[in-house]
Amino acid sequence: MTTRQLRLVRAAAVSSVATLLAAVSHTLGGGSAPHPLLILAVATLLTPLCALLVGVRPSRSRVAAAVLLAQAAFHLLFQVLGSPTGSAVADTSGHAHHLDLALLGPVASVPAADATMLGAHVIAAALTTLLIWHGEALAQGVARWFQALLLRAVLCAPVDHRRPGALRSVLLPAFDAAISRDVSRRGPPALVRG
Repeated sequence: MTTRQLRLVRAAAVSSVATLLAAVSHTLGGGSAPHPLLILAVATLLTPLCALLVGVRPSRSRVAAAVLLAQAAFHLLFQVLGSPTGSAVADTSGHAHHLDLALLGPVASVPAADATMLGAHVIAAALTTLLIWHGEALAQGVARWFQALLLRAVLCAPVDHRRPGALRSVLLPAFDAAISRDVSRRGPPALVRG
């Protein structure tokens, strides 16, 4: 995996885990449950920004900064959009060519951030940071274990393989004799050849 690909994987992990845990902490902190499409959209939109913050080499401080940014961005967007919950489906009959935020569901009243909400987001940020730090090491450990398992399987393969026997020709003498009697060996007359 190239460094760019690894950086993008780290950023996607940071943004998706941070956004998901931000949504859970927002709900546990007393807010309404966010719509799943909002969680997906925020995680997707924060991936490039998290890639810039995470950097090429792993750094715990940069990962923590990216997690805090993702948490804050999710909470801010959730409040700016009016806390769309997605608990009821809006009427989508008719033909429309514009974006209607009512499709995300009813808008809940947005209370001011209190100590419970702030505490829930801080705990979620700390948990997300720990998950990202240790999750990458765990994934690398599993990958090394799997590579060692495959290498051991290759090294334990038998070196000498049993060679197959020579192919035997199937001769049917009675059949060959019957065909050769019926086939005439007649060619052009000898005078014509000359």
